[in-house]
Amino acid sequence: MTSRSSASRIDTSKAHPARVYGWLLGGKDNYPVDQEVAEKLPPEARLNALRNRAFMHRAAAWLAGAGVDQFLDIGTGIPTEPNLHQIVQGIVPSARVAYADNDPIVLRHAEALLVSSPEGATDYIEADVRRPAAILDHARTFLDFTRPVALSMIALMHFVTDEEHPYGLTRTLVDALPSGSHLMFSHGTTDEHPHLVTSVTKTYREGEIPLRMRTRAEVEPFFDGLELLPPGLVTATRWYKDTPAPAEEPSGFYVGVARVP
Repeated sequence: MTSRSSASRIDTSKAHPARVYGWLLGGKDNYPVDQEVAEKLPPEARLNALRNRAFMHRAAAWLAGAGVDQFLDIGTGIPTEPNLHQIVQGIVPSARVAYADNDPIVLRHAEALLVSSPEGATDYIEADVRRPAAILDHARTFLDFTRPVALSMIALMHFVTDEEHPYGLTRTLVDALPSGSHLMFSHGTTDEHPHLVTSVTKTYREGEIPLRMRTRAEVEPFFDGLELLPPGLVTATRWYKDTPAPAEEPSGFYVGVARVP
């Protein structure tokens, strides 16, 4: 594995969404300030994080099974096995996976845990989705943008506020992909948990983490201009292809996989 970093330092005085999400998934690589935020979240938050993670596993495996062998995963989070590259390289051993996240602690763990199969390769850059050009410039040195690439943006864009132009950022990334590429996407919502809107928003705000949950109608524009594949834009437990149907449960995420025409 190769990696590049901006050499920024880990700020242990402020909660970070990657570390909070890692705690929700059962990870230990976090700090008291992250645990404080995570423990104030309702029990549904942990269950929803696990359901979202399961969607990522199913979608990545399906794409790899369909022949996709290049992945750009933005908002990687702290590595939690099985990671995306373990899923896809278990199906396509030669797959190449580029990871990006803006938390310096992710880089430290990436160097130890994001180890590729011998036939494939993984790469990591410390970068923020709010600077898509920097991510794309690096990704082009590692992935072949003359062939299809799967762009993974899992549990990421609800941390981008409306003022930061989330749809435009996503469009910049998608527009850089060649025809036949895919967008693998999930986004936080309280549509199925309306009673939690106030408490979840308040908890993240007190932790100084921007949060913009969106409705289904607000998530749809992330897929503008793309061919949304069946079963369409659905909640996390309703997305599956060639696996048994997951137990249908309330979900805090809308998910979808779309093809670039």
